[in-house]
Amino acid sequence: MAGNDLVVAFPGQGSLRVGVGAPWRGHPAFGVIDQIAEVSELSIGELLVSGAESELVSTDNAQLATYALSLCILEATGLATRAEYALGHSLGEYTALVSAGVLDRSDGTMLVAARGRAMQAAAAVRPGGLVAAIGGDAGLADKACESILGLSVANYNGPGQIVFGGAASVLNEFTERAKELGFRRAIPLKVGGAFHTELMAPAVDAFGPALEAACFHEGHARVVANVDGAVHRDPADWPTLLRRQLTEPVRFDECVWALPAGSTVVECGPGQVLQGLIRRIREDVEVISVGEPDDLADLPASS
Repeated sequence: MAGNDLVVAFPGQGSLRVGVGAPWRGHPAFGVIDQIAEVSELSIGELLVSGAESELVSTDNAQLATYALSLCILEATGLATRAEYALGHSLGEYTALVSAGVLDRSDGTMLVAARGRAMQAAAAVRPGGLVAAIGGDAGLADKACESILGLSVANYNGPGQIVFGGAASVLNEFTERAKELGFRRAIPLKVGGAFHTELMAPAVDAFGPALEAACFHEGHARVVANVDGAVHRDPADWPTLLRRQLTEPVRFDECVWALPAGSTVVECGPGQVLQGLIRRIREDVEVISVGEPDDLADLPASS
């Protein structure tokens, strides 16, 4: 691999599309999806290969399906035990923890399933959504949140992209006033709730028992946490970090800056969302995206 350090990165919910798993059907790594489907008792393979869009965007389905496909792709790359660092965006943090050996695959599956149920239930009690604002920076984001009651930052995705969350009326006001507030445009996202904001507070208690039942290990790779952009090696840190992630913003820009200069980042998952974000955040890391079997050819030969 080029670069001084190898990093594996995993996308979050919202990266799926109809038929996204079809190219992997028949690949030996697809067995990972079958194993996760058996543990979760959800027909994930069918969802990924032939599921309707309405099924794929449902929070409980989308999180497990994205997690399973990302781990399938990681298996196909053969990089799981070679990576020095792992990071994920939102849901992708759980995939990163499994890839790094902090969680085993079974506990990871259990947590992702429980998280999806808790977040979907929270969204039913406190409905909301997300809007991506293009242009602007953290300073403008703070001013927007001061100007519009109930508006919160959900994701700091790097230069020129900040995601806001809130109730529908709040997001409608923000969308109408986005240019006035200094942003170029605002794009509503197809998600099931105001993730990473206080509207997800009901999910914290609901998710607690699953976190208490999971076993966290030291792991073989360094995982960068979403909520503070820092590497955490102590397994005891993760239950608190994952609770906080439900209601606090994903600081993806800080996560990327936590990586060593010259790193090679391999995005394992559907789409190329992280590749685009990482390239805008830093110019001194190489980014390769593997979303389909043909992309495996882009991986440099192991040294």
